[in-house]
Amino acid sequence: MAEEYRLLINGEEHVTSENKSILRYLRDDLHLTSVKDGCSEGACGTCTVIVDDRAVKSCVLTTKLAVGHAITTIEGLSEEEREAFVYAFGTAGAVQCGFCIPGMVLAGAALIRRCPDPTSTQIAEAIRGNVCRCTGYKRIIVGIKKAAAVLRGEEAIDPSIEAGESYGVGEQIFRTDVRAKVLGTGQYPDDLDEREFPGLTIASAVRSKYPRARVLSIDAEKARALPGVVGVLTAADVPVNQVGHLIYDWDVMIAEGDITRCVGDAIALVVARDRKTLERAKKLVKVEYEELTPVRNIDEAAAPDAPIIHESFNAFGNHVVLKNNICQQRHVTRGDAKAALAASAYTVTDTFVTPFTEHAFLEPECAVAAPYKNGVKVWSTDQGAYDTRKECAHMLGWDAEPERVVVQTMFVGGGFGGKEDVSVQHLAALAAYKLNVPVKCFLTREESLAFHPKRHYMRGTFTLGCDESGHFTGMDCEINFDTGAYASLCGPVLERACTHSVGPYKYQNTDIRGYGYYTNNPPAGAFRGFGVCQSEFALESLIDVLAEKVGIDPWQIRYINAIEPGAVLPNGQVADCSTALKETLEAVKDAYYAHPGRAGIACAMKNAGVGVGLPDKGRCNIRVENGVAVVYAATSDIGQGCNTVFTQDVAEACGLPRRCIANGECSTENAPDSGTTSGSRQTVVTGEAVRGAAFLLRDAMLAYERGEEVPEGQVRAGGDGKTFRFEDGREYTVPAEELTPGHARVASDPVAALAALEGREFYYEYFEPTDKLGADVPNAKSHICYGFATHVCILDDDGRPAEFYAAHDSGRVINPIAIQGQIEGGVLMGMGYALTEDFPLKDCVPQAKYGELGLFRADAIPEIHAIYVERDEQLPVAYGGKGIGEIATIPAAPAVQNAYHAFDGKLRRELPMRDTFYTRK
Repeated sequence: MAEEYRLLINGEEHVTSENKSILRYLRDDLHLTSVKDGCSEGACGTCTVIVDDRAVKSCVLTTKLAVGHAITTIEGLSEEEREAFVYAFGTAGAVQCGFCIPGMVLAGAALIRRCPDPTSTQIAEAIRGNVCRCTGYKRIIVGIKKAAAVLRGEEAIDPSIEAGESYGVGEQIFRTDVRAKVLGTGQYPDDLDEREFPGLTIASAVRSKYPRARVLSIDAEKARALPGVVGVLTAADVPVNQVGHLIYDWDVMIAEGDITRCVGDAIALVVARDRKTLERAKKLVKVEYEELTPVRNIDEAAAPDAPIIHESFNAFGNHVVLKNNICQQRHVTRGDAKAALAASAYTVTDTFVTPFTEHAFLEPECAVAAPYKNGVKVWSTDQGAYDTRKECAHMLGWDAEPERVVVQTMFVGGGFGGKEDVSVQHLAALAAYKLNVPVKCFLTREESLAFHPKRHYMRGTFTLGCDESGHFTGMDCEINFDTGAYASLCGPVLERACTHSVGPYKYQNTDIRGYGYYTNNPPAGAFRGFGVCQSEFALESLIDVLAEKVGIDPWQIRYINAIEPGAVLPNGQVADCSTALKETLEAVKDAYYAHPGRAGIACAMKNAGVGVGLPDKGRCNIRVENGVAVVYAATSDIGQGCNTVFTQDVAEACGLPRRCIANGECSTENAPDSGTTSGSRQTVVTGEAVRGAAFLLRDAMLAYERGEEVPEGQVRAGGDGKTFRFEDGREYTVPAEELTPGHARVASDPVAALAALEGREFYYEYFEPTDKLGADVPNAKSHICYGFATHVCILDDDGRPAEFYAAHDSGRVINPIAIQGQIEGGVLMGMGYALTEDFPLKDCVPQAKYGELGLFRADAIPEIHAIYVERDEQLPVAYGGKGIGEIATIPAAPAVQNAYHAFDGKLRRELPMRDTFYTRK
């Protein structure tokens, strides 16, 4: 007779005869999906539960070992505890992507039960086993401390903050998703199960053991014959065996006779009724390989006798034949760099190296797909529903009818660029369509580490010159990227690394060459900063060396060269009225000079929007449903908070309270395409589209109050943020004062006016043209706008970063609570990049587990001072907001390097830096 395990979970007894992890029992048997599976390795803490009175990772606790202990999940907390954490985390800004939050709440609750008035140090220690990649931990520590105060009765919950009667731009407000993420009720794809999809199957791929090997044979017959296996698919089952974000070079599965390009390449897709059967079946798939020598790095890829990793690919309607391993290249020039450098009073030249880096988002990739209408529907975690639709439709041979694939983006547990490419979505879609069953397809954390694109490895040589007084004269550089096995976003990332390598300064002579090489390493693609983290690390480190030669200090040389409104950037674009780089330098000046010999400084700029002549459009449709203005825009909120920004835009434009505004389903079926969550574009590009639609709604509300008839159906218009153009040819220019927060012209009773417009729709498309890279115009406009920042890192006497001052020009601050966590999280990510994070490879094979990536934990963070700089004059679009997501990370690494350079005189040219407080012995 099987042994029985009696478990006390949330005060109720449950019995099972299966000895397995408590994580899997809670999720699979009890459907308590607030407990998240971030790694199943005991490393991340997303699966934290309370066992008796201690926080425990449920993935390392088994049902057998849990007998005799009381287990508590979010659902088992008292109502008082739950409400305290919702309020505290909401007001502290502790919630971003949300995937770590239930685990953080339970770690905090366990501490508070033992210690009702914990210190910040005690809280940091209590959550040190829980990773947060978004917030930088400070907001979470503040949130737990506030929750403790509420539970002690020393702070009262103010329900008006969550209610959001005043929810406009600049208000201290809750994010729209706080409650769902704190209580674990919001759904990520892996939370979908047989309750929503009866007969749900589970899919996972058999993946290559070798980075480069010929697949001689695939024998899946034993796996297919195993009871409970629904099917085993191979490349022969794929209508079009290629996907790719921009370039179709990524095989869906490697076919017999073909050569693998990296470890983790899919060989066969196994679909089964349950996880146990799935794992058994995968082991029964026998693959015979001929192992080949991999191309390990840029030098091997560039060698004359190097094997060609991709002989050709398809891109933008063209078939491209490759004669070498260069995936992409860029050449960006302005003026005469060679002559300018030759005439310079001082020049410095050096070579810098930065590593591959893992995004380490807390939610591993997962997608659910099911047959739908005449095609398939995918429930996804990604950074662009329409991008995912395009790739899935291409794979299925439906380029001419992509609407046969419907993609709905669920909550996304972090992205940072790492979820721009399809990972499992296309495999789920393929299995659902071919086998006519609902399918959940997922990556284990180990598979995710091996397979999804990383930050590019860079080796770059930079030369920077200046005149006698320190004014920059010119720059020359060559940037080499290892883009790994597949292109991903190599081209745009390389381009941004090149265009931003010049820094946020005013000089006009540049010559920048960039090359991205295919190797057999895991692919590289988008990562927060989009190539600029690499090139700005090099430039900003070199600036300090140049300042030494001139005889002025690092703050001074940056200030005299800093871009300002009306001045010309090195790419030729005239800096707009909102440009506040000098103000960010002024904001950190005192902190910098107060710590001589221990302070490092660095500046940065980052574009908002895709720009460079590409048709980057924002689209929004607002539909009035049951007295609520529902915002439909197919944009992924990956934690940065764009969905909240959109509701704030509507509240500001229409004078509506939060209860009358909602975010609609983010799907290709119900929401217009508003582009990828990438390039810090959503606040500006989609934000302006939302505001435009809200203005149309507002005008209808005013018309109703005037007693005018408001037509049924949809009102459609487009424009550039200032001028509205309607389909019938009418044009309307918005009065300048209405483009500024606090000057809205709204209905006297907005709630009643909204209710009267039930069923109406208001659609707006925002498009502001930019110029192509290299456009033959005097002052090309490369991007809609730029954000600017200055960071100062201060070391303590032991050489450990103790304080960080991060001053940011992100335009007008739309959400003052949210921006703090964005800056703090960005700084900590940049510190990790500088000091501790690495992604070691041996013969192209990843060597680290999640817990070995060098991620900072809560008990090791410095004091981060987030400073917001706003000029009086802002851009007219999107209420002046410019985005914060990417730039928060970029200046951190060079600021740390420059601090160490000031500390001991050593220039550290390679990341992660050696000979620091954090150097591993």
